Amino acid sequence: MNVTTVLDKVGLPPMPPEAPLDMPVQDFRAPPPKGPRRGYEAPNVWLARLIAFGGTLALAITGFTQMLNVFGDKPTPMQLMLLALFVPTFAWVGFSFCAMLAGVLAHRPKTPDTPGKARVAVVMPIYHENAAASIGLLTALASELEREGMGNRTEVFVLSDTRDPAIAVDETLAISAAREFSPLPLWYRRRETNADRKSGNIAEFLRRWGGNYDQMVVLDADSVMSGATVKALSARMEAAPDLALIQTMPVLVGGETIFARLTQFAGRVYGPMIARGVAAWSGNTGNYWGHNAIIRISAFAQCCGLPTLPGKPPFGGSILSHDFVEAAALCRAGWKVRLDYDLRGSYEGCPPTLLDMAARERRWAQGNLQHLSLIGMRGTRAISGAHFAIGIFGFLMSPIWLALILVGLVLSATVLLSTPEYFPNAYQLFPDWPVFDSRRMLWLFMTAMGLLLLPRFFGIFRAWSRPLAKNSGGPVHIFASALFEIILSALIAPVQMLTQTRQIYEILRGRDSGWKAQTRAGSMPAWRVVLSRHWTHVGLGVGTLIVLAEFSPPQLIWLSPILAGLILSPLTSRLSASPVFGRWARMRGLLVTPEERETPPIIAEAQAATRRLPRAVEGPGSILRLGRDPVLLARHIAMLPPPDARPASERLASITAGAKIANAANQSEALNFMNRAEADALVSNKDLLTRWSQLPA
Repeated sequence: MNVTTVLDKVGLPPMPPEAPLDMPVQDFRAPPPKGPRRGYEAPNVWLARLIAFGGTLALAITGFTQMLNVFGDKPTPMQLMLLALFVPTFAWVGFSFCAMLAGVLAHRPKTPDTPGKARVAVVMPIYHENAAASIGLLTALASELEREGMGNRTEVFVLSDTRDPAIAVDETLAISAAREFSPLPLWYRRRETNADRKSGNIAEFLRRWGGNYDQMVVLDADSVMSGATVKALSARMEAAPDLALIQTMPVLVGGETIFARLTQFAGRVYGPMIARGVAAWSGNTGNYWGHNAIIRISAFAQCCGLPTLPGKPPFGGSILSHDFVEAAALCRAGWKVRLDYDLRGSYEGCPPTLLDMAARERRWAQGNLQHLSLIGMRGTRAISGAHFAIGIFGFLMSPIWLALILVGLVLSATVLLSTPEYFPNAYQLFPDWPVFDSRRMLWLFMTAMGLLLLPRFFGIFRAWSRPLAKNSGGPVHIFASALFEIILSALIAPVQMLTQTRQIYEILRGRDSGWKAQTRAGSMPAWRVVLSRHWTHVGLGVGTLIVLAEFSPPQLIWLSPILAGLILSPLTSRLSASPVFGRWARMRGLLVTPEERETPPIIAEAQAATRRLPRAVEGPGSILRLGRDPVLLARHIAMLPPPDARPASERLASITAGAKIANAANQSEALNFMNRAEADALVSNKDLLTRWSQLPA
């Protein structure tokens, strides 16, 4: 098969004709753009907010007064510090419980019966991903959309920010192969620069091609939605002209390691209640999680051209957690943003290991702390501010919790190592006895544990009363899995506390998280890796254990879960990353979800599609195969954009790559001569590729 035949077979250009759309950069200090007239929330939303936030306030006040009573009428400065740390911790635990209770008031959205007419773009931004796996998800979705009758108004886009030329070749070859059996148009574009990361990737797509479409479904590289779910979302949005964004609650799938299966099980059992609670108190001022959502393109373009924050990273520069900001920007202009918790055909992968989760959380922590400067953007709705605050406190609670523990230990040490002065005044008749109401303190602790665990048990009871129990091994297996999840989560929690505290410290010191590719598939890390990451946790745990065993053995009872988590952290981190132990747990019915017993059709079809696509080739071999196979070379060239029209002064890498090709004896030598920028110029330029392929293999 010659090059011309391949190009005729591929047919389509990499991208459709451009349809520019205006997307102005927003000034969040100025009044918001004029959107729909802002409506009133339903009474059930206000009642849900009263339960969630009013209940949290009531619990915070109760915790404050009871803890103050623990210390008596004259608390010491250290006791006051403990009080200041205890109240937000107690309130944070209480908010989770109250928000769950508010879920009983959630309104269930309805899908219109009439078929929609909106033109839909399904977009998947990718960055150094497994191309075959990601594109397999899209081709499966394309087939389902065709069967749902949306084939004539939906197109699929892969928006690459990949900088590695070898991975870029994997992407073009996978797209070219997928086009042969995808029933919908499958387009591909790789940006020359990845300015502003994912938000910049989406913004460039809208500014150049957004005018062709009414709605946009945004997916992550490891996420997908069923065709029926996309159809329902499109119809719901079309029926509500003032609705700008509908977020779904993705179900985690595909976990193989113990850690991934733990996260997957917790999300499946407790997630629906959490989502229902968020939907109840958010109402039409919801949040956006960056993927598995449908967006009204005109509203998004009007409101969500994000500015660059002043100053240097980590607080300045590109907005990392852009999704929260985009939701708030839509709401401040009068558009509605909603979480439709009832749609179940939404799926995504999860981090495979504790170390991979920590790497993701580092970027999320920086992004959420950036929101400190955005909470007060002009016109921000109060509930949008609450979403910002919840995200910020989700990370700040770790250093607060750590400080609470340390202050408690200092208080104990003060009592143990000092002699109290009962008669500070020589003329004092009665002594000043130290006041500490241990019984009241015990009740406060038990209340906090109850608020923490009750949502879990409600989730278990809910699962028992639904088909979830049958599809997860029955009530006994669900209960055993939940206990296993609670124990392992208790061991992991202290490690996450210290890790997030260190992350917050690094951010405050000015260290930027950068932008690294996410790990989708895990493997058990070597002992040297886990020991290098967790030796400080072990040292702190062992040191605290020795000190308490010597001076205050009773405190070991209360701190034993934390100390066990720290001391066992290398073992927990390594074993929880094992796919072998993940399979062992599944064989015994632990942490099993319905999606494992009955694979969703879209996931099964995606797996089959992935097997039909070319596999990735690591290293320079990915590029070398182009020079040795004219068919692959033709497929890759067909996916390249038009020739670069920039002046020669701006194409230095292309010029030097051409010179190295001219002086090389063969293809491998030419590639070895090139740095990454030159290799990227090679795989992006038809003329260079043609000259390079003519060298001996």
